[in-house]
Amino acid sequence: MKRALITGITGQDGSYLAELLLKKNYEVHGIIRRSSSFNTSRIDHLYQDRHALGNKLYLHYGDLSDSVQLIKLIYELKPDEIYNLGAQSHVRVSFDIPEYTGDISGLSAIRILEAIRETGMVKKTRYYQASSSEMFGKVVEIPQTEKTPFYPRSPYACSKVYAYWLTVNYREAYNLFATNGILFNHESPRRGETFVTRKITRAATRIKVGLQDHLYMGNLDAKRDWGYAPEYVEAMWLILQQDSPEDYVIATNQTHTVREFCQVAFEQLDLDWNEYVKYDKRYERPSEVDLLIGNPEKAKVNLGWEPKVLFKDLVKIMVDEDLRLAKKELAYKRATGTATPFIK
Repeated sequence: MKRALITGITGQDGSYLAELLLKKNYEVHGIIRRSSSFNTSRIDHLYQDRHALGNKLYLHYGDLSDSVQLIKLIYELKPDEIYNLGAQSHVRVSFDIPEYTGDISGLSAIRILEAIRETGMVKKTRYYQASSSEMFGKVVEIPQTEKTPFYPRSPYACSKVYAYWLTVNYREAYNLFATNGILFNHESPRRGETFVTRKITRAATRIKVGLQDHLYMGNLDAKRDWGYAPEYVEAMWLILQQDSPEDYVIATNQTHTVREFCQVAFEQLDLDWNEYVKYDKRYERPSEVDLLIGNPEKAKVNLGWEPKVLFKDLVKIMVDEDLRLAKKELAYKRATGTATPFIK
């Protein structure tokens, strides 16, 4: 039985990856931050079913800013695979808290890589770094590949570039099986509500049932390459199963504007998005990334991976689930006469 350690296990990608690894008979360990409120909603179903899953899911308190705890965990667990998915991953927010973003999204990589080295796990442990298409930023070629130079346009993207090159450095300096997955935008019903795609589908469905009047947005012209998160975590796993460590672009090679996402989401609800979407400059970034589109050819050839869920199907999956939640929220409001927090 392989043992995996996941940072960011309570996030969208971490929860889907934990599911995947448990199905593959891994013993899965995740790092969670101590909080005054529960923040494990995306993995509660896994933890509650851990007996049915053979008691193979374990959660540990820790923080990516705490190198002592990271060293302790890696020394005790001796994981076969480490997936570093934890980050302050909201690009717009990274402009407001740049130092924290750099610490958690960038320096976390050096803390984990050093922990692997210090605990003598270089020959045993395989390391996956969650890199981002945001590193390409002001793109210098279209589409972007593993050889495209980076031009980051946010504190978040800069921190990810730092973590990317650290991963390459430790691979070359210490012969560590260390890899980067350069994942383009990937979404699902588990996406956080403040991220643009989920913000759109959540608002559209609440508008449909009468719980919300408008949706306020920033730049509608930004173009992104959107895929389906469960498929992308499978690519993460495949990257660590190869004979040699390499870096991979994971993408659909299709691009769509935020405006198109709004249009398709509202159309699925028989609504005209123009009537409900309003502009608010507060949601604009100080520096924008206009176009991202990735070429996943290397992943197709080497990993046998290619996307199956494409743009319109992805939007439908998200709208259908958020419509279920909106109807549930409406029923609660009618029954109690009060508003309700986000319902699962």
